[in-house]
Amino acid sequence: MTPFPLTWLYVPGDRPHVVAKALAAGADVVVIDLEDAVDPDRKEYARAATAERLSEPQPVPVHVRVNAPDGPWAAADLAALATLPGVSGLRLPKVASPRQVREVAVSTPLPLYALLESALAIEHAYAIAGAHPSLRGISLGEADLRADLGVRADAGLDWPRSRVIVAARAAGLPPPPQSVHPDIRDLDALAASCARGRALGFLGRAAIHPRQLPVIERAYLPTAAEIEQAETVVKAAATTEGAQALPDGRFVDAAVVAAARRTLALARRR
Repeated sequence: MTPFPLTWLYVPGDRPHVVAKALAAGADVVVIDLEDAVDPDRKEYARAATAERLSEPQPVPVHVRVNAPDGPWAAADLAALATLPGVSGLRLPKVASPRQVREVAVSTPLPLYALLESALAIEHAYAIAGAHPSLRGISLGEADLRADLGVRADAGLDWPRSRVIVAARAAGLPPPPQSVHPDIRDLDALAASCARGRALGFLGRAAIHPRQLPVIERAYLPTAAEIEQAETVVKAAATTEGAQALPDGRFVDAAVVAAARRTLALARRR
């Protein structure tokens, strides 16, 4: 997987032909969904089809969103997928406690990613983020969280979003990707939402349609001006140790240099 995955494309596990198309769509990570996107009477078929697809290595990293750890289908999902060569990670929905992460971790060597989708999960965000070394990331499931909180306006999720970002970084995990933008036609709204998410500290975003991928990538890649500024900072740091002021008035210290280096590393994706 690229060190800076920016696009995570969800695809229903009970539609193998759509999975095949998703693998060629250009996403950094394809997420085969066995949970919300699959009706109960299609769970077994989705699991079997996914296991067949992932019985061999794939052209891009593939994660599987299994069913909720405390639900009736999770054990069968884990038994079918835990050791397959085509699976790069498991996404665990509706995680609300560190216990759920630890219980899954003992049954698979795969990297795990927890989705926080309830008020209780947000309260336990840091404990979940540090639950087990196999956990490589946390993120929000905003549809369920909206329903749990009774949120009617997008601003109502600002605090949970920041909470998850802080919890991830405090636990030494990468910045979380944003949750999906449900309107696949309004790409301007998607771009605006991504810009706000980037300002909050997210890195990348989940998608539900290939047309969303280039919008997300453009929003999260550094601009030409940001790259130029970062190059100036890194060049200055190479010639003078310690804090300093640049000719344009910007103050540079170790934290600013570290951020500039991250910007340049991300820019190399271009």
